[in-house]
Amino acid sequence: MSLAIEVVYFLTAAIFIIGLKQMSSPVTAHKGIVWAGIGMLVASLFTFGVSDINFGMVDGSFDIANNNLGLMIVAIALGSLIAYVSAKKVAMTDMPQMIAMYNGMGGGAAAAIAAVELVKLAGGGPSHGMTVQTLAVLGAVIGAVSFSGSAIAFAKLQGLMNKTIRLPMHQIINVLLFIAVIVTGYWVATGNPVSTNDVIWFFLLALVLGVMVTMPIGGADMPVVISLFNAFTGLAVAFEGFVLDNSAMIIAGTVVGSSGTLLTQLMAKAMNRPISNVLFSSFGSDDGSVAEEEIEGSMKEIQANDAAIMMAYAEKVIIVPGYGMAVAQAQHKLKEMAALLEARGVTVKYAIHPVAGRMPGHMNVLLAEAGVEYDNILDLDEINPEFPNTDVALVIGANDVVNPVARSNPDSPIYGMPILDADKAHNVVVIKRGKGSGFSGIENHLFYADNTRMLYGDGQKAVAELIAGIKQL
Repeated sequence: MSLAIEVVYFLTAAIFIIGLKQMSSPVTAHKGIVWAGIGMLVASLFTFGVSDINFGMVDGSFDIANNNLGLMIVAIALGSLIAYVSAKKVAMTDMPQMIAMYNGMGGGAAAAIAAVELVKLAGGGPSHGMTVQTLAVLGAVIGAVSFSGSAIAFAKLQGLMNKTIRLPMHQIINVLLFIAVIVTGYWVATGNPVSTNDVIWFFLLALVLGVMVTMPIGGADMPVVISLFNAFTGLAVAFEGFVLDNSAMIIAGTVVGSSGTLLTQLMAKAMNRPISNVLFSSFGSDDGSVAEEEIEGSMKEIQANDAAIMMAYAEKVIIVPGYGMAVAQAQHKLKEMAALLEARGVTVKYAIHPVAGRMPGHMNVLLAEAGVEYDNILDLDEINPEFPNTDVALVIGANDVVNPVARSNPDSPIYGMPILDADKAHNVVVIKRGKGSGFSGIENHLFYADNTRMLYGDGQKAVAELIAGIKQL
């Protein structure tokens, strides 16, 4: 590979890292995405200059029947078009599904690269050496698991798969599948005479393993699973970069893998659960079969006008958004309501839990879209000390992240999970569509507390009624 291309790859790697750094803040996140996209575009264009790529030249002349250049251009154009159209049309509430799908595609692409190299080997092609072949097999396994597992995650989040599926002795089957993948992968990697059928069986087993690992995991854990598969995809791309001797793939895959791993650890910490518990327990299942303690009290309803008076004459209001706000697209109405309260001298802040919504930063993006000042959006550690001195905590669409059983009930599956201390506010108003339990299937004891009132209805409509009530004062 020419020195010029290596220099460009180095520069694009620096752009990736700069872009990733900028994505750490809502203020610079958009610029970070643009920089990372530019880096990827430059790396892709300069890859055309790699000397050993076959552009359809045979004996110095262009051969249309052997034209890889045309296939590459068509693939890039088609993929870019599909991505642009889908990204423009997808709703913010469906963004986690889109991330799961695109992440799975990345893992599938890495697995496809490995498949091509392993099929060449099975067809009598030259051996890459033990180290490279081992990396190819590892990338194939990780990429295939990420591809099929992400497909199941997409189906769950999209509502195409509404039930978790657990076979008898499910974990034992998974262990046997994993052993089978290791054995077949070892056979392929060690340079033994292999056939195309061996490679096919190897990939089929890896794909089935991804499906089997993901099927029992409930919807409440899907954000963590998506983040984990994102790390898997990065690792697979890095391995295949070694196979192709492509430094851009190695660096980009390593950056994605390391950042995905860090994000997964942060999310697991925010839920106070190890990754093994996410992958191998039944928490977050759709059947709601979780431990419950007896609930005292009852849900007490409040009318919008009364809630509006309560907030209008408060000194401080903290808004706790959740996935329900995203579904109702109520963030713009919340901003309008907050402006009215602030005009009356009320201090308004927003409390964000690390796993609020269906992916990290989900609430931050929605509130930023509505024009909420970044300084008013506070995370769990910053905002929790302020709840005891807050007159009204307005919870809209959040459930598990404000459930006090995480502090009080050692038998609860969410016990020990850091939560937003909304229950410590003087008054709590919960906007909720109905009386159902949260995404994890656990009943929320906050709803039955003496200082809590329930405002039932669609989030956007309920906030509109609050706005009308404040304006009448």
